[in-house]
Amino acid sequence: MSYPRLLERLFAARRAGVQLGLERMAGCLASLGHPERGFVARVQIGGTNGKGSTAAFAASMARAAGRRVGLYTSPHLCSLRERFLVDGALPGEEEVVAAAAAVAAAGGDALTFFEQTSAIAARLFADAGVEVALFEVGLGGRFDATTAIPCEVAAVTGVALDHQEWLGSSLPEIAAEKGAIFAIQAGRPEVASRGGLRIVVGSSGEPDGTALLVAAARAARPVALTIVDAAAIAALPSSWPLGLAGAHQRANAAAALAIVDHLEARGVLAITPAQRRDGLAAVRHPGRFETVAARPRVILDGAHNPHGAGALAAALGILAERPRVVVLAVSADKDAAGIARALAPACEGVIATRYQQARSLAPALLAAAVGAAAPGLPVVIAAELGLAMAQARAQAGPDGVIVVCGSLFLVGEAHALLCGTPVDPVLLSDPIAPESVVPSPGQ
Repeated sequence: MSYPRLLERLFAARRAGVQLGLERMAGCLASLGHPERGFVARVQIGGTNGKGSTAAFAASMARAAGRRVGLYTSPHLCSLRERFLVDGALPGEEEVVAAAAAVAAAGGDALTFFEQTSAIAARLFADAGVEVALFEVGLGGRFDATTAIPCEVAAVTGVALDHQEWLGSSLPEIAAEKGAIFAIQAGRPEVASRGGLRIVVGSSGEPDGTALLVAAARAARPVALTIVDAAAIAALPSSWPLGLAGAHQRANAAAALAIVDHLEARGVLAITPAQRRDGLAAVRHPGRFETVAARPRVILDGAHNPHGAGALAAALGILAERPRVVVLAVSADKDAAGIARALAPACEGVIATRYQQARSLAPALLAAAVGAAAPGLPVVIAAELGLAMAQARAQAGPDGVIVVCGSLFLVGEAHALLCGTPVDPVLLSDPIAPESVVPSPGQ
C-alpha cells in the first residue's frame, strides 16, 4: 500500500461519518497486541479550545527532559502525517503506511476515519519507540476514540459552546461529555496498576464551565488533581518566552506545566526549571496565532468558535499595526455570527470567503451573518482564498495586519498558498455532519 493509496482508503472511510463509541477502537487495539501498553506514560487531553496548544507545550517539555515523545493531534493542516509527530518531527510516509497496514490487518476497515487514525497513532508510536504518548481528543470525550486508550494523566483545558449538535446545547451538557474521560480513565484497572489517575482542569474555556469540570474530576476520585486557576497562570515566570504567541497561551502553558508536574510525580520525567523554560520556548504548533509574512503582517489562527475568536481578538488588540483585516471562512455548522461578533472590535474589515470543502459556509451567507452580527463593519465577498488575500492586501496596505481565521481548513489552505507547505495528494478532513453521528449500541 502506497501513501496515496492509504489516503484514498481513509477518504473512503469518511463515508461512515462519525460513530461515537469505544468498542470498535478497543477491539482494534487488542487485535494489534495492545501497542499502547508499551508506553512509559500516556496522556489524554480534551477541551473545547486550547487542547492542541496544551498538548504541544507538554510534548515539547517532555522532549526537553530527554524523553522520546509521540504527539497525536487533529485535524491536520496540509498533510495527514502532521497528526503523528515523533519528537516534534513528521514521520516518513513509509512509517505511516506500515502502521496503517497493521491497523487494516487488525480489522481497521471496519473503523471510522478518526478511529483508524487513532489506532495508527498508537501503532506508529509503539514502532517508533515512543516513551511518552500524548493523545488529543477529537470530539467530546466520553465516546471519542482516544478514550479507548488507558491514560494515567487526563486533562480538560476548559469548555465553551461548540459542537452543540453532538455534545449538547449547554455548558453543563458539554462539560459532562468532556469531563466523562475522568471517570472512564479512573475506572480502568490498567490505570490503577500504574498508580491511579492524575487530572488537570484548565482555564481555557468559559469560567462557568470550570466548576463543572472540577466536580467531574473530584467525582472520579483521582490520586491528584490540579486546577489551573489565575494563581497558577501568574506563577508562570514572565521571563519565560512562549513559542506560541497570544496572552491566552499562558493558560495553555500553565496547563501543560501541570501535566508535566504529574509526569514528574509519577517518576516519568526528571525535568529541571531550565528544561521547562526551554520546552515552552521551543514549541511549534502551526496555525495558532502564527505570523507567516510581513508588510503587511499575515497571521494564521485556527479560531473556529466564539470563545476562540474572543481570545484571538484579545491577542490582536495589543498589536500596534493598523488597519486589521480579517479573512474569514467558517464551517456551515459553526456559529458564524458569534465568531464575527467576537472579532468585530479587533478589526476594521472582513473578507468573507470559503475553504475548498463541502462543509464551508457559502461566502454570501457568511457575509450576511457578519453584517447582522456587526452592523457597520465593512464586509467584502471573495469566492476563494487567493482572491480574498488580494482584497485583504489592498485594504491592509504595507503597514496593516491580515488575519486568516475561522477554520483550520482555511488555515491549511493558507499555509499551502503563502508558505509553500507541501499538501497531500488526496485532501482529507475529519467527517463532521450532524446526520452521520451515531452513538454505539448500548452507549
